[in-house]
Formats: sequence, structure tokens, C-alpha cells
Amino acid sequence: MATMTAAQRREQARVEYDAFIKSCPTNQLLDRISDKWVSLVVSALAPGPLRYSDLGRRIAGVSPKMLTQTLRSLERDGLLSRTVTPSVPVRVDYELTPLGHNLALLLTAVKDWAETHFDEVRLSRERYDAENADA
Repeated sequence: MATMTAAQRREQARVEYDAFIKSCPTNQLLDRISDKWVSLVVSALAPGPLRYSDLGRRIAGVSPKMLTQTLRSLERDGLLSRTVTPSVPVRVDYELTPLGHNLALLLTAVKDWAETHFDEVRLSRERYDAENADA
């Protein structure tokens, strides 16, 4: 077996989609789907389609600019679809695609885990901070 150079190993990893390699495209995808707003938008849309204004009310703290950017990136990645209904005012609905629903299973589980286990994490943080106050 021939020895590969570091550049050859990186290229092979890119072809094999190894997210531990910085230049791998899956690394960029992990960066996108690990975003807080992406997780919340996908989880909010998991039960069914929502209008832009409903999403804004459902996701506390998201600015209109951030919500718009997040929705555009998810649409670009094929995770949600956008439907515009001509009316006054214009109605815009967002809905997960089959790919988005697949991702929603994972992200909703992470959201649920955070909601279920936050008290344990908070206690651990307090214990750690107390033990390391002088550090």
C-alpha cells in the first residue's frame, strides 16, 4: 500500500465526507444545522406549516433579519419550502420538506433533551463554579 501525502488524505476525506476535516463540505453543513435559530425554526415547523409572522411570535428573541436569513438558508439547503399566496397583505407560508422533516426528528429531540435536562445542567454549572471560584 502506497503512502499518501497529507494533501491526498485531505482530498480523500473530502470525497468520503469526513466532517472532522475542516475543508469537508459536511463540516459547513454541521455548522449550519447546529445554529440555535435553525434548530428552533426546524422544531417550530415540525408539526406543520407556519406563516412568517407566526414563526416570529413562536420563536422568542429572533429578530426579523435573523429569521429571514435563517429561512433563506434553510430553503437554499432544501430543508423547507416557501409558498407565497398573493393577497393583501401577501401571505408567506413555510413548510419542511421531507429532508427537513428528517432533520426535525433529530433537532426536536435535542431541543426536548435541553428542556428536560436543563435543571441538571444548571446544578452542575453551579457546583463547578463553586468548586472553581478561586481558580
